[in-house]
Amino acid sequence: MKIITEYLELKTKGDGDYHNITSHIETRLKETGLEEGSVTIFVGGSTAGLTTFEFEPGLYKDIKELFEGLAPKSKNYHHNMAWHDGNGYAHVRSAICKPTFTCPFSKGKLLLGTWQQIVFLEFDNRSRDRKIILQFMGY
Repeated sequence: MKIITEYLELKTKGDGDYHNITSHIETRLKETGLEEGSVTIFVGGSTAGLTTFEFEPGLYKDIKELFEGLAPKSKNYHHNMAWHDGNGYAHVRSAICKPTFTCPFSKGKLLLGTWQQIVFLEFDNRSRDRKIILQFMGY
């Protein structure tokens, strides 16, 4: 078994800047030459997340509305009172979404559903330079 660690760098615009990163991961997988195994995708940061959904305009809006309903920007967060950075909602959204996602692959292809894409979610209230870790394990 091999373990190969790669990185994907993203410049984000701030809250609501969601990226379909599936093709980037597929390209990196192909470059590894691995055929069978899994990839763990991890974003180091407490104001971003990873998930899967059908990356189309309607659902994109639905997901943004979902997070606004669960953790509204206008709420008075204890985090904001402690740090005065105004991104308490981003930390809460990240805690709900999680910073990691694992996907199996077989015959050199990600085993995703037909309409399923891997999506990076930026929640922070400012633009960020994100470094996403891709760790491929397999043979």
